[in-house]
Amino acid sequence: MTTRVQAHGIAGNRLFAGTLSFDDPAVADEAILPVVSSLDYPAQGSNVAETRINAAFNRLLTPTLAFTIDSGWLHQNWPIGNLSGADKTNVGLKYEAWRDNRHEALVSVGLAWGIGHAGSAAVGTDAPNTVQPGVFFGKGFGDLPDSLSWLRPFAVTGAIVDETPVGSSRASAFAPNLSTGRFDPLAAPGVETLHWGFSVQFSTLYLTSRFDGGPPKEEPASQWVPLVEFKFDSPSGGKTAATANPGFAYVDRTWQVGAEVIVPMNHAGGNGPGFRAQLLLFLDDLMPSIFGKPLLTDRAPAGREMKW
Repeated sequence: MTTRVQAHGIAGNRLFAGTLSFDDPAVADEAILPVVSSLDYPAQGSNVAETRINAAFNRLLTPTLAFTIDSGWLHQNWPIGNLSGADKTNVGLKYEAWRDNRHEALVSVGLAWGIGHAGSAAVGTDAPNTVQPGVFFGKGFGDLPDSLSWLRPFAVTGAIVDETPVGSSRASAFAPNLSTGRFDPLAAPGVETLHWGFSVQFSTLYLTSRFDGGPPKEEPASQWVPLVEFKFDSPSGGKTAATANPGFAYVDRTWQVGAEVIVPMNHAGGNGPGFRAQLLLFLDDLMPSIFGKPLLTDRAPAGREMKW
């Protein structure tokens, strides 16, 4: 049997919800407008309350290859005053390397370029050029036997991105000086940082009559997906910042909304709970006249076939 499905984040009966704290395995025409987060954490020998607004855009070049770009804006509240500025900007490519619809598995790889000094020194996002190879994966458990049917609604996704500085330029930032009440400029070399994380997701589709153990009868959208994300940032020679992020996503055909609580797992991860929220637009379904097919081919991403 052959079934046709939409392109975004789907492998078999499994829809992998777009994660909020790291990239998901989908390769599709998407826009994130925006991701908003707020968290208090230690930095520069002090503490800062940071609000971050980020946006991202992915455009398919072929059914399995997308151009990506992301950036944002930060506002920081320090004990001696406030600072605001642009986040760093990254551009890159993302490629769907492997999918197995029968076993609800999806793997993508990416390579991004962090544009040197595109961010603001005021908020510590000024940095040298960086290269960022990454792997993104998802695996659903809908293929498990009847004896383990209670696990079928669950899935895991994950990402590993190695951000490595390129060249000899140094990063610029400002550090609060509590004795003078001013921000002192400082310079530091770029540091290689491993960004990694994983999520555990629960598909409510598996609790309905829409799933009967066989191939999907329709696109598995319009569902709630409770999830927990675990995010880690590990700078070379420094302490890993770790957070657990319980929340939910609601996935419709043309959009997804999600929200989660940021719970620090160690001191580097934050001083207390924060929050994160996201609006994700599936552009191929939202504006098919513009995004109905990739830029470099006439083959539409909706034409992917699943053979059962």
